[in-house]
Amino acid sequence: MDPLVLTQLATGFGVLAGALIVKQVIDENTTMGSGRDSRSCSTCNGSGRSTCLCKRWSDGDIGCRTCAGSGRMACSSCGGTGTGRPIPVRISVPPPNNYNRPS
Repeated sequence: MDPLVLTQLATGFGVLAGALIVKQVIDENTTMGSGRDSRSCSTCNGSGRSTCLCKRWSDGDIGCRTCAGSGRMACSSCGGTGTGRPIPVRISVPPPNNYNRPS
C-alpha cells in the first residue's frame, strides 16, 4: 500500500474513534439524572427558542424578520443557549476600621 493511503486510513480511524468517544460521553450525560440539565433556562426549558411576538398578535401574516416566518425566536432570557446566563454582580466591601480599641 502507498504511504499516503495508510496515512489517510489512520486519520480516518482516528476521527471515528474520536466520534465514538464523544458519542459515549454525550449518551452518559443524557442518561444521568432527569434528562433535563439543572442549569437549563426556565423560560424556554432548555430549548433556546421561544414563541415570537409576531405570532402572539398575528392576523395570519407570514411572520417577521426576527423569526423569519417560523414563529420561534431566540429566547430572551438565555440568549438562545438553553442554559441560564450568570448575572454579573458587583460586591463592595468597606475597608476595615483601623483604630485602636481600649482593652
